[in-house]
Amino acid sequence: MSFFWNAYIFTLTGIMIFGLMALLYFTRRMPGGNDPEETTGHSFDGIEELNNPMPKWWLNLFWITIAFGFGYILLYPIGNWNGLLNWSSADQFTEETAQHDAKYGEFFARYASVPVEELQDNQQALRMGQQLYIINCAICHGQNAQGYYGFPNLADADWLYGGTGDDIKTTLTNGRRGQMPAWKDTLGTTGIAAVTEYVLQMSGNDHSKNQALQGQVIYAQMCSACHGQDGKGSLLIGAPNLTDNIWLYDLPDQDLRRDIVVTLNNGRAGNMPAWDDILGEQKIHLVAGYIYSLSN
Repeated sequence: MSFFWNAYIFTLTGIMIFGLMALLYFTRRMPGGNDPEETTGHSFDGIEELNNPMPKWWLNLFWITIAFGFGYILLYPIGNWNGLLNWSSADQFTEETAQHDAKYGEFFARYASVPVEELQDNQQALRMGQQLYIINCAICHGQNAQGYYGFPNLADADWLYGGTGDDIKTTLTNGRRGQMPAWKDTLGTTGIAAVTEYVLQMSGNDHSKNQALQGQVIYAQMCSACHGQDGKGSLLIGAPNLTDNIWLYDLPDQDLRRDIVVTLNNGRAGNMPAWDDILGEQKIHLVAGYIYSLSN
């Protein structure tokens, strides 16, 4: 961390702590005499506020929390200060991961040599894979693995990069990134509208026949290299099938035509992170087995 940001953190922390100390000290009692009947001049609903000191237990509790703050700063890292305990969240994570692997490693290793496709027949392996999925994957793909806008449904038979065990493991290990370019500047509004109608035609949706004929020509020139002349897509590069009426970027309450126009205009670059460094090969193997079982 640079000197500026280190100084900024320490300065801000010091101002907050000493500011609280000053506020607590100077407001412990309103200015005035020691008359127990003296008021602050404030009243509400016929009740006058007396100028009495705050209860000592309440005041001391605040001083204790401030003292705790000083102790915490001494023991734990802040800025470039590593703390007397020399603790870090990264070290704690590494230590706890090592303990976890030592305790449960044999269970993961037990299934590492079993083909992904065969794990669906082992209930214990599926439960382990499901738990790993819920912890790491459900935040994007949902508890039921049916995804949402921009996050693929993992429970159907529609796959961008293939649905075999090895395909799923490769996706989990290396991650994926969308490569759909924006076509707004290339095709213009008219061209985008025409291609949209042709895509709607290929997927069996209501469309304008005249515009679809124009869009077919543009599609053959600009889109077929990735999605294929027949619109069936490519598992090699993750180009989606445009004929099956399964859409990754379609909001349930929105018009499909509008969603296709947005995709063509702006492109898509959805990012699936790589999990190799986080889960490791054996855990990825179990997650892949669970995901494979959902669509098989």
